[in-house]
Amino acid sequence: MLFILTSASIMTTDIIELHDCIVLVEQSDTTKTIVQKCEIDGDAVGFAFYGSGNVELEIKHNKQTKYLTNTTGLAICFFGNQKVEFSHKIEPDKPLQSISIFTKLKNLNSLPQAEREIFENYLPQLLNPKEHFVKGPSFYMTLEMQLAVQKIFNTSYTGNTRLLFLKSQVNELLAHFYALLASDKKTDLSEIDKNKLFQAKEIVTTNYSTPPSITQLSQMVGLNSNKLKKNFKELFGIPVFKYVQEERLNKAYELLRESEKTVQESAWEVGYESLSSFSNAFHKKFGMRPNDVKQQFFSNKS
Repeated sequence: MLFILTSASIMTTDIIELHDCIVLVEQSDTTKTIVQKCEIDGDAVGFAFYGSGNVELEIKHNKQTKYLTNTTGLAICFFGNQKVEFSHKIEPDKPLQSISIFTKLKNLNSLPQAEREIFENYLPQLLNPKEHFVKGPSFYMTLEMQLAVQKIFNTSYTGNTRLLFLKSQVNELLAHFYALLASDKKTDLSEIDKNKLFQAKEIVTTNYSTPPSITQLSQMVGLNSNKLKKNFKELFGIPVFKYVQEERLNKAYELLRESEKTVQESAWEVGYESLSSFSNAFHKKFGMRPNDVKQQFFSNKS
């Protein structure tokens, strides 16, 4: 066993073995703060992709305690071993959806040459760690990566079909992460500007059905409109209102699957006045029409 959960939790954790990797598919939706403790059994390299939620990660080793805050849209990598204790603190107002991928360090030696070269060239600190815990590069996920995460949580596949599907999405996430490493996308934003952009993201996330205009948003966070548009895309990998559209469609998907609301009611609730525009945007993102999702919901209940 590569990854050990050391405390009971009201989180949903799906543990899947894919070849030499352990994949954790985790989500929470609760009114209580969750603290999840876990350990790694042996030397391992990990990747984590946060589809939603804000997580405070506490890392203890060598009588040291480090804290990392992982937020929606972040992709991280790290090395850790059995001498490290991890603890995730998840707040109830920001439910978690995350994909974590772990593999034994020794398994990296058997990777295909092209993939092994990525570690040698871009992740040498993880390949040859100097401490019990080593943090590697982190990025904000591209739109393609966010979509891959959403597909994992939205799939209705079961059994072997689900395993094949998850394998394809995990490989896609890792490929996109490696591409970001190779392109070395870095931002030169100040911490003050980053905080303002996070504030802007929080505002449009909360008000996705009736978002403020760019002018209004720029005034609310104290950035001029051009800088807001440019830096939002640079930091989060997606334009402001494309991000709003993604939030609307994700919420609509949840409403169609989990509530009794009709397609029309779901469209109105997330801010679409035109049913045809909603249906077309939904199909482009999820590959199916809203009615198809609603029919799946009823067939699963019956």
